[in-house]
Amino acid sequence: MDIGFMQGRLCDRVDGKIQAFPWLNWEKEFPLAQQLGMSLMEWTLDQERLYENPLMTVSGRQRIRELSLQHGVRVLSLTGDCFMQAPFFKASGAVREELLRDLHAIVQACADLGMRYLLIPLVDNGSLTSAAEEDALLDGLLPLRERLTAAKLKIVFESDFEPERLARFIARFPEGAFGLNYDIGNSAALGYSASQEIASYGHRIDNVHVKDRILGGTTVPLSTGNANFPEVFRALHAVGYEGDFILQTARADVDHVGAIDRYRAMTLAWWRDNGP
Repeated sequence: MDIGFMQGRLCDRVDGKIQAFPWLNWEKEFPLAQQLGMSLMEWTLDQERLYENPLMTVSGRQRIRELSLQHGVRVLSLTGDCFMQAPFFKASGAVREELLRDLHAIVQACADLGMRYLLIPLVDNGSLTSAAEEDALLDGLLPLRERLTAAKLKIVFESDFEPERLARFIARFPEGAFGLNYDIGNSAALGYSASQEIASYGHRIDNVHVKDRILGGTTVPLSTGNANFPEVFRALHAVGYEGDFILQTARADVDHVGAIDRYRAMTLAWWRDNGP
C-alpha cells in the first residue's frame, strides 16, 4: 500500500479549476513530492490540448521517465478526465471513431510508460444515462482486452451507480483487464453506504481516491464533509484491499505542500487504526 497524490495538488490551480493538467508546473511537482517523501503521483489528462500533454508525446514520456528516476516518484495511474469531457460512448459516427482513436492512443501511451491503471470517470458529463450508452462503452472497450492484459494495464471505472447496479456493471467486464476506482468523497456526496458498496464489489477495486464531500455538494477538506473514513477503511480491510490511495483532496489556497502532507498523515492513520 502506498499513498500518492493527484497531479496538480502540489501547485496552484489552473484557471481556478479544482483539477486540470498543470501546464506551467508539472515538472516542479516531482521535486516537491520528493521533499515530502511521496513516491506516487496520478497523472491527469484533459481533452483540450490532448496530444500536447507530455504523456502523449515521445519526448514528453522520456522527460517523465527522467523526472521519475531522478526524484523517486512513480507515475502508475492516469485519471482520464478527457473521457468525461468528451465521452466516446455518447457520440456516434465520425465523432465516435475519432474519440476511439484517442482512446487507443492513450492506452498506447500509458502502456509505453509502464502505467498500471487508466481511470475512466463515468460521472458528471461521463455518467451512463441509458442501457445504450453502457453497451456503447462495452463495444468500445472490450476489444482492448488482450492489449491491456499484455501491457499489464487495467482500465478502472469511477462510477455514480448505486452498489448493486455497479456490481452488475463491472461483472460484464473481464477481471484481468478491467476494475474499479473507489472515490470516497463521491460516494459520500451520493449518500451511499461505504460498507454496503465495498461489500458488493470490493474484490474489483484496484485504486482508491481519498477525498471528502458534503452530501449532495462539493469537495471539502478531509473530515469536514460526509465521508465516514473509519467505515471506509474497515470495509477495505475486510475485503483484503492491497492497492494504493491517491489524495484527490480539496485544494489549499496557499500551502499546497503542507495540505497534502497533513492529508497523507490522516489517511495513513485511518488505514492503520481501522484494520484487523
